[in-house]
Order: sequence, then structure tokens, then C-alpha cells
Amino acid sequence: MRPALFGGKGTKGVRPGRAPKESPSRGIFTRRALLLMTAQVAALGALGDRLYRLQVADGRKYAELAENNRVNTRMIAPPRGRILDRFGAPLAGNKVNWRALLLAEQTTDVQGTLDRFSTILALDDHERARIDRELKHGRKFIPVVVRDFLTWDDMARIEVHAPDLPGIIVDVGTTRLYPQGPLLAHVVGYVAPANEKDVAADANLGLPGMRIGRAGVEQFHDVGLRGTAGSVQMEVDSVGRVMCQLNRREGVQGETLGLSIDLGLQQAVLGRIADQSASAVVMDCRNGEVLAMVSTPSFDPSLFDSGVSQAQWEQWTNDQRTPLINKSVAGLYPPGSTFKPAVAMAALQAGTLTPGDRILCRGYIDVGGTRFHCWAKHGHGSLDLHGGIKFSCDVFFYEVARRTGMEAIASTAHRFGLGAALDIELPHQRLGLIPTPAWQQKRGHHWNGGDTIVSGIGQGYVQVTPLQLATYASRIATGRVVQPHLTRSINGIIQPTTDPLHWAQLDVPGSSLDAIRAGMFAVVNEPHGTAPKARLPLAGVQMAGKTGSAQVRRVSRWLRESGHFNSAKLPWEFRPHALFICFAPYDNPRYAAAVVIEHGNAAAEVAAPLARDIMTDTLTRDPANRKEAPGQRVADAI
Repeated sequence: MRPALFGGKGTKGVRPGRAPKESPSRGIFTRRALLLMTAQVAALGALGDRLYRLQVADGRKYAELAENNRVNTRMIAPPRGRILDRFGAPLAGNKVNWRALLLAEQTTDVQGTLDRFSTILALDDHERARIDRELKHGRKFIPVVVRDFLTWDDMARIEVHAPDLPGIIVDVGTTRLYPQGPLLAHVVGYVAPANEKDVAADANLGLPGMRIGRAGVEQFHDVGLRGTAGSVQMEVDSVGRVMCQLNRREGVQGETLGLSIDLGLQQAVLGRIADQSASAVVMDCRNGEVLAMVSTPSFDPSLFDSGVSQAQWEQWTNDQRTPLINKSVAGLYPPGSTFKPAVAMAALQAGTLTPGDRILCRGYIDVGGTRFHCWAKHGHGSLDLHGGIKFSCDVFFYEVARRTGMEAIASTAHRFGLGAALDIELPHQRLGLIPTPAWQQKRGHHWNGGDTIVSGIGQGYVQVTPLQLATYASRIATGRVVQPHLTRSINGIIQPTTDPLHWAQLDVPGSSLDAIRAGMFAVVNEPHGTAPKARLPLAGVQMAGKTGSAQVRRVSRWLRESGHFNSAKLPWEFRPHALFICFAPYDNPRYAAAVVIEHGNAAAEVAAPLARDIMTDTLTRDPANRKEAPGQRVADAI
């Protein structure tokens, strides 16, 4: 008998063809291993997916975040555009300004940082309030100026204490420079930091060093002068301290603005006016370019960039001569007898007067029970238009105004630039007033004949600005509807307004203009004219003009007829204003000017000689026909 397979004695053999039976514990182990393997594969897969996303799919994103933790990027204000005179002399530029800035996002304790800064460079209550206000309303990534105009000692002290001043950096920028100071303050204007309203409209205006034009050409051309912001990248450590500057992209400087002003002529005009409270405007009467515009007294525009003290502000605002006001565009004055050519032109246009018509002056005229006096107590006798302008006869123009009416006079005055808006690139321009019955009715008052009479000699409610008077003289001289303007070029490109043909002809007969011009010529050049002191000292060159004395208070009939009235003995503020308008050369007009001396009293004695000297300087320099200032090199712009 064959032995049993795989078994010994007493052991049950396994039947051929049948596998051994698994134990229960071995099956459990196999399932656990499988589950564990699956979990490991899933975990490795999730980890691999995450690594793929971090390093591949989102790699750039996280690289940028990591870089931002190391690199701080901020915007920087661009250099403001330059302003030059017609020959390239600098009127407004920029200079380097070192300053301390606070980056709020780089410190966890802003107030603590400011407190520690104050122990190094003292901050007064006003400065702290300003900083807190800017921090509250500004954006965290826009730095706040803590202190401007740092000295080398200031910067050294800040750098020594840098570890204790997280978020504080020393930065270089620019501040506005006005090399001519008060000479052109009213024309160029000034800049100042943006206020909360400005920053709300444009966040870039909150950048340190960013300034906004607040007056003059700086305000009118503000957007073009601002430029485009740049940026700077700085490496910072874990607590936000600046380690080094990695990259700096300067902003794009604003436009370079070339004005029509001749700096040399501006200086000459100011020298002629000296310390009088006055205004003078000189224009190229062919194209309307303003060559000089002086308003005295003036002010230092640079103070507005660094901050005007309370004492300085009170000094300006309490000065009765109003240094902050540009009298050329915002000073309102009765034009006095300078208005008479406009009244004559209105009458010629309306057909109520011809050049040959004669009017008798007895020294007064009675209208509606009121007597209106001529400046010549005993009268001028019988006068035609030529004589009326030459002798500046009040009675002649009382009668002309009565015949013509205020509606026609106002319409003509507006066409010649009086009492009308002008396209000058200066803010805060005042319109003046040429009154009419309709205007008076809107005010709830009745217009009477006497209102027309006094308006005929530029008194009563009539008010104009010196710039309007210069424009008026220019239009009489050339017969063109020139508009006064200051912008000659932008980025070196000459503007089309410099071409005389750009301006249309006035819709008035040439014969009427000739009659007015001839009368103004007689004022200066013929015997017994009212302005012999205005005659030019230049050989072969003659000037036409018109005087004007504008009362600022009423003079009673009794005082006039008493023969004892002398306006020169009145207190300064009660004396009449002295005015003069003119153009030259008479036979080929090139320049026109207007002069107003506040409370100057007698125009023929004060304003006429001043206008003569200004016109002499203008004709001698002849800026409209030069490419370079006479006797000077074109200055390097700043």
C-alpha cells in the first residue's frame, strides 16, 4: 500500500487537485495593505497636484507675491512742465527737494513711528494734523510727506535712526521754482499741494511732490503741465526697512509752455510803474499776443509751494492795494473818457452822428432838471467828432450818448471787447459791465436819462478791466477781432493764434475807424490835445491815444461851481483813477497798450507820460519782430 501524500502517520492527506485553504488572518492583511497602498497613492497624487499648481500652474502668481514681500513699488510724481517767455527765458521751473516720506503699509505702528520721528525733527500740531488727515483720506500705498525741504543734517539724523523709523524713507523730488519772483506772479501764477477733493478725483494728485496750479497760467494749463507719473522699486527687509533701490523709472515731464510775454519788456514796464498801485498791459495789436502784463503791488509765488504763514497772509489781505489780485483781468474801473471812442463808434454805426456834425459845449448840459458839467468850466464851443475826441469834451459825448441810446452803445462796446469775456488763458477774469435799461430793470430799478448821460463819458455803472481796454485799443488800431492770449507755443510748436490772419475783420466801416483813429492821433500830437505829454521821443514815430480820469466818488454841483474843488488834495483812496489807452506806430499799428493808475488823479499828467515811456520801451525792443531778446542770449531753461 502506497504511503499517504504530504502526510505522515495520523495526518490527513490533501486530496490531489485541491489548493490548501487560506487562513482568515492572511486575507485581512491583504485588504489592509491594499487600502494603505491606495491611500498612499492618493496622498502622493494630491501632493503632486499641489506641487504642480504651486510650481507650474500658479508659479508666476506666487513668485510675484514672494517678490512683493521683498520689493516695494510705488509711484513717483513727474517733473512739472517748464514755462518760458517768448525768447526762452525761464519763468517757472523745478529744483531738487529732499523730503521724508511715510509708507504706512511698511509699519505696524504709524503713530509710534511719527512720535519717534518728532524726537529727531520736531513736528508741530499743524503738521501732525495734516499728516493724520492725509493718512486717513489717502491710500496706504501712496506715501505721505512728513517733512519737506530737508537739509543734509536732517537727512543724516534720519538715516542714523533708520532702524527705529520703520516706514520712513528719505526721497528726492522736485519743487516749483519761480526765478522771476513777484515780477510775473499774476501771469504765471503759482502751485500748491492737492486738497482732499482733488485727490478724490485723481489719486495720483496725492503723490508726494505733486502740485496743482492754483492761479495764472499754472492753473489754466495745469493738466498739460502735470506730466505722467513714474515709479520706483525698493528692496525691503522683513520689517519694511528699505535696503536698497532696485529700479527707478522717472515720470514724463509735463509740457513746455512758451508764453508771448517778453521778460525784458515786463521788467521795463515794472520799472516805469515803480511803487504805484497800477496795471499796464501791452499787446501785439495785430494778433493779440500779450507782451507784458504788470499788476502792482505783487507777491512771491514760491511761498504758496512751501506754505504761506498766517502773518504773511494777513499782510496781503489787509493791504488796500490788493497785491493778490491781478488788476489786469480782475480789477474793475470806470473807463472815464477812454470810453468816448466807443460811444462815437456806436453813434456812427447807428447813424445818429456823422464826423462833420457839430455840437455846442457851454460847459454844461441840462437833462431832466439835472445839470451835467463838462470838465472845461467855460466850455469848448462848437465841436465836430474830431474836436470832441481831441479835447475830450464831456458835453459833446453827453449829447452823443443821449441821441444814440445805451442799447446801441453797449452792443458796440462789447464788439470792441469792453464788458465782455475775453479768451485770455487766466482764471478769475471779471467781465465788467456796460449797463443797459434791461440790466437795470432786472435789478428792480428804473433807468432814467441821466444814466445814459453819465455812461456816455464812461462813468456811472460802466466798469471795465485794463486788459479789456488794451483789447479795445488793439481792435481800434487794426480793425481785427483779436483776442488777447498768452500761449505762444506748446512743446516748441507755435500756435495758430500768432498769425494775424487768424483773426477776422470787425464788421464796421473803415471810414468810421479812420475817424476814431484820427481823433486819438489829435489827442497826442495836435496842438491843444489833452495828452501832449504822451508824444513819443522817437524820430518819425507817432502814437495815438486817449486819456481818462475816472471818479470814484460823486462831486456835488455846488463844489464844482465853487471853483475850489481840487481832487489832488483828497485822500489817496478818494482820488480819481488815471487811465490811458494807445497804439503805435500810428500809420502802421503794431503795438497797443492800456495803463490804469489807481487814484492817480490826472490822467494827462500821470498816465499819459507813463504810457509814452512804456510804448517807447516796446518800440525800442520791438519783441514782436525779433526771434531773440535784444542784446541777450536765450536763457537756458530750468
